[in-house]
Amino acid sequence: MRLTFLGTGAAMPTGDRMQTGLLLEKSEERLLVDCGSGVLHTLARTDVGYEGVDTVLLTHHHLDHVSDLLPLLKARWLAGEEELTVAGPTGTEGLVTDLLDVHEYLQGRVDLTLREVDVGSFAVAGFDVEAIETRHSMPGLAYKFDGALAFSADTEAFAGMGEFADGCEVLVHDCSFPDEVDVSNHPTPTQLGESLAGVDVEELYLTHLYPHTEGKHREMRDAVSEHFDGHVAVARDGLVVDIA
Repeated sequence: MRLTFLGTGAAMPTGDRMQTGLLLEKSEERLLVDCGSGVLHTLARTDVGYEGVDTVLLTHHHLDHVSDLLPLLKARWLAGEEELTVAGPTGTEGLVTDLLDVHEYLQGRVDLTLREVDVGSFAVAGFDVEAIETRHSMPGLAYKFDGALAFSADTEAFAGMGEFADGCEVLVHDCSFPDEVDVSNHPTPTQLGESLAGVDVEELYLTHLYPHTEGKHREMRDAVSEHFDGHVAVARDGLVVDIA
């Protein structure tokens, strides 16, 4: 499996990081996980391109995770691609339908499949997926792909996420703010490290980074590593990680 970070930023743009988006590739299978602002542009820079991804899996419906959905649909239509599947937690069908009600000219341009998923196991775009609930300001899901890659989505740190990711080669986890910021709905590095103490994950990538984290990446990694034994890195747009 290959993971490409298309967007590692959050709702406050820095100019260096697009909003959330991950591209997963396995043989001929491709899956886009979340589709925030700017993700369409970074996807276009990959060899896969927006023509090569016909399935999007959403973690939740905050704007910085869904705002490029209709631009993706339009780009695929203009490129002659005829299908798009959008899957996600409860409310995904209503979200996309409402967006299309606003932009009526996009209705019927592609063969659109809308699918809602829940906690538990399911398959999407050739990937075996497990899902658990996150702890955020709106309902959402964290996902594990083929037992090797876990993605927390937006969430507070909690022990259940560590248990969910235990045994994975890679965990991609929200770490939106440095320790000195008092925040809910997202973890600080120390909170994240404590939640992952004793968890068997080889590599942890910190993502969903607000501008408050600029210049503080080293101390954030160090704070996590005080409790977590695996390798800790700060994700960046365009980073490619090969997962066994």
